Amino acid sequence: MNGTGTADVVVVGGGLEGTGAAWELARRGAGKVELFERHAVAAAGTAKSSGIVRCHYSIRSLAAMAWAGVQFFENAEEILGQDIGFQQTGYVVGVGGPDVAALRANLEMQRSLGIEVDTIDHDAVAQLWPCARLDDFAAFGYEPRGGFGDGHRTAQAFAAAARREGARIHQNTAVTRLLVEGDRVRGVELADGGRVHAPRVVVAAGPWSTSLLADVGIDLPIEVLREEIVMVAPGRDLPGMPVLSDLVSLQYVRPERNGEILFGNSDLSDPATADPDSYSNTLTPALLERAVDKLADRLPGLPDAAVASGYAGCYDVTPDFNPAISLTGVEGLVVAAGFSGHGFKIAPAVARLVADLVLTGRSLAPDVPESDFRLARFAEGTLLTSPNPYVSAGQLR
Repeated sequence: MNGTGTADVVVVGGGLEGTGAAWELARRGAGKVELFERHAVAAAGTAKSSGIVRCHYSIRSLAAMAWAGVQFFENAEEILGQDIGFQQTGYVVGVGGPDVAALRANLEMQRSLGIEVDTIDHDAVAQLWPCARLDDFAAFGYEPRGGFGDGHRTAQAFAAAARREGARIHQNTAVTRLLVEGDRVRGVELADGGRVHAPRVVVAAGPWSTSLLADVGIDLPIEVLREEIVMVAPGRDLPGMPVLSDLVSLQYVRPERNGEILFGNSDLSDPATADPDSYSNTLTPALLERAVDKLADRLPGLPDAAVASGYAGCYDVTPDFNPAISLTGVEGLVVAAGFSGHGFKIAPAVARLVADLVLTGRSLAPDVPESDFRLARFAEGTLLTSPNPYVSAGQLR
């Protein structure tokens, strides 16, 4: 896009959050909405999302956003016009003895939001995961409406729906600079030197949001962490298996549509930082060994399981492992970044919150106060933390 153009709203970033925001803004009458993505829609972190759908959060606003996400995913084909790959397998979370009280408190909070969740016993979990060893779990929570989805397909569906609502999606078009005059945003500058003038800009570019905002004096504290995913051929059919979030050995496992099992590490006590533009996509021997040991210990009923493949992706992580979805000190400029691994399941609610902020300056969802996700909390030192944290799994929110 050479030369100069105009828009009512510019969205920077073509992942889940950016495409969702573009769709929500366009359908709510925000005017001329233009989205710019430096590569292809869903080409970066979104494409590597594990896609877990769960409402099990210990922070009320996040649980409310995830619950809105579940209801959206259940009806996504009707809403967006195409199948997004949502598989409603159910979701189980298991904790050890020190975390039973926190589990019960968090389930009660979730039920107060209308979330369908309850405790289940070892026998019930054994029926759902008959190949698992469960003796070191003290209690379980169960969400029958949880499951997993496909980040790439969902972002593509958001983008297609946004186009139908009149938004324009520009791929292979990088934004290199935000245009600011005084204390308000005026648009964006593109890599080819072109400019798009707009009174409202949404930066939803994952870890690349940091440098764009830094150039206009806004500090977005994001650390990029590299995470590896292992795909396992189980050696037998596993029909009807739900997602399992293991807060004892700190891993999560879920079925794949092709019959494999996806393993993810949820122990972030020793994180590996990365450059999102030049990190290795291959498994490290240390992680692979740890994953195999954890899975063998948790799933002894799969003696013929074998590693099928694996890959790595990146999280854009904030100091409290929760996103910034916020107005900024620059009028008309909104940020939605730092999702810290939560982005898929809350994406529909993020789209609504971003549109709320752009159009009204505040959240219209009573259970999702905009103050929870304000960017200023990092500078203030008032981080968004859990009232009922899990001592064995500090980063599960």
